Amino acid sequence: MKSTDIRTLGDLKKSGYQPRSVKQELRDNLIAKLQAKEEVFPGIYGYEETVIPDLQRAILSMHHINLLGLRGQAKTRIARLMVDLLDEYIPVVEGSELNDDPLEPLSIYAKNLIAEKGDATPVSWLHRSDRYTEKLATPDVSVADLIGDADPIKAATLKLPYSDERVIHFGLIPRSHRGIFVINELPDLQARIQVSLFNILQEGDIQIRGFKVRLPLDIQFVFTANPEDYTNRGSIVTPLKDRIDSQIITHYPKSIEVGKRITKQEARIKEEQKGMVTSNEIIHDLVEQVAVEARASEFVDAKSGVSARLTIAAYESLVSAAERRALINGEKKTYVRIADFLAAVPALTGKVELVYEGEQEGAGIVAEKLMGKAIRTLFLNYFPDPDKQKKVKSRPNPYKEVQDWFGAGNTVDVLSDASDEDYHAALEQVPGLRGIVTFLHPNEDAETTWFLMEFCLHGLAEHSLISRNRVTRGTQFKDLLSSMFTMPSFGGEDDDEDEDEKPRRRR
Repeated sequence: MKSTDIRTLGDLKKSGYQPRSVKQELRDNLIAKLQAKEEVFPGIYGYEETVIPDLQRAILSMHHINLLGLRGQAKTRIARLMVDLLDEYIPVVEGSELNDDPLEPLSIYAKNLIAEKGDATPVSWLHRSDRYTEKLATPDVSVADLIGDADPIKAATLKLPYSDERVIHFGLIPRSHRGIFVINELPDLQARIQVSLFNILQEGDIQIRGFKVRLPLDIQFVFTANPEDYTNRGSIVTPLKDRIDSQIITHYPKSIEVGKRITKQEARIKEEQKGMVTSNEIIHDLVEQVAVEARASEFVDAKSGVSARLTIAAYESLVSAAERRALINGEKKTYVRIADFLAAVPALTGKVELVYEGEQEGAGIVAEKLMGKAIRTLFLNYFPDPDKQKKVKSRPNPYKEVQDWFGAGNTVDVLSDASDEDYHAALEQVPGLRGIVTFLHPNEDAETTWFLMEFCLHGLAEHSLISRNRVTRGTQFKDLLSSMFTMPSFGGEDDDEDEDEKPRRRR
C-alpha cells in the first residue's frame, strides 16, 4: 500500500508515520543526495565551489537563508530548486487551511475535526510543488498580506469576538506552514513590515492585532536581496538580519566558459531558428565578453551590476537578426555574422544602469562602445596584435595589403540585411583579407572563413588601422585618414549622406 493511498488518521498511525519539521526534512533529503553523489542544484553553473557548498552547509545547519547578490545571479532559481529537497508528498488534515499535520494539528479547524472524528479524520496528501510560496517585496505589502488579519465579516457571521482564532483571515506565511517561504528583494519591504517577521523567525509564532494567537509555524525562510538596495531603496533592519542565520553571497560567472553555459541553457531559441541559423563559438564568446566589458566600464554603474539576462537577451536578438535576414532574402539557412551581433544593441540598452557620464553619451552609443571593446579584446585571440606589428619592423605586416587598399580611397559596405551572395561579394572586394584568414585558420569551413573575414575588418577598425562607420543599413569601412576629414563616428550619426549634399555649418 502506497503512503498516498492512506486516507484516514487511523491508517496513518498504523503506517508508522512520524512528523518531521520542514528543516529536518530538507536536511535528511540533502544528506541522502550527497551520499548518493546526486546533483543537488542542477542547472546552476559557476557556483560549484562557492555558493552551492555554502547553501548546503546552511541547509545541514537548518538555517534560515538570505541570498545576497547583484541582479541576475540566479538567487530566485536557487530558492525554487530547494523544493526538490522536500518529500514528494506529506499528509495533511483534509480541508485544512494551514496544511496541518494529522499527528500535530495546529489550527482550531484541524483540532476540532480530530476531536470530533478521531481515527476516521480524513487525510489528504500535499505535493512538494504546493509547499513553495514566493512573494516579491514591494512597498505596498502589508502585515495583513503576510501574517493575516481579523475578518469582521467572519466575526459577525459566526458571532465571535475578534480575539477568537476562528475569525482570523490568515496571510501567506501561516498558509505556508510546513513549506518553503521566499521573500524576494527583502530590502524593499517597509521596516515596520520587516519587524512583523521577528517572532516568526525566532519563536515561530504570530501576533495579529494584539490578540494572543499561539501558532508555532514550521517554515523554511529564504530571502533574496541586492546589496544596492541597502542604500538606494531600503535596508534590512538590523534585528531581522540578526535572525537570518546564514547570508550567502552570490556572484557573476568567473569565466566566459561558465557564462556561455548559462546563456546557452537560458536562451529561448525556437526549433525553427535552430534549423535556420548556424552559430559558432566566436559569437558566443563575443556576447559574453560584452557583459565582461560592461562590468568594467566607466559608463556603467558597477554597484547595480550587469545581469546575466543581458547576454541571454543579446544572444536571442542576434539569432533573430540572422533569421530575419534569411527570411527577407528567401534563404532557408544562414550563418551568423558580426552584423547580427551589432544588431543586438536594443537588448543591451535596457540591461545596464548608466552613471552620469554614460547618460551623457547615450545608452545606444554606450552599448555600441561595449560591443566594440568586446570585438577588440577577442580579436587578439584569432589574429596578430596590430599594435605589436607596428613595432616589429623586421616582420612583414599581415594587414598591409588591406590597409593599402583602403588607403587608395576604396570603401566596403557590409549591409545588415545583405544576401549571402552580396555579403560574400562585399568581403571579397578587399584584397588580402581572405589570405589573412586562410593563413591563420586554414582548417575552418567556408562559412566560418567568411565570418572571420568580417571579424577581421571590425578588429582592424577597433585598432585604428581602418575606419568603421555606421550607415543606415549596416557598416561602412574606409581609410582612417579620409575618415578624419569627414569625422565618422561608429554609433553616432549616419554617414550615408553624400559629402557634397551635407549642409555647411556656419562658423
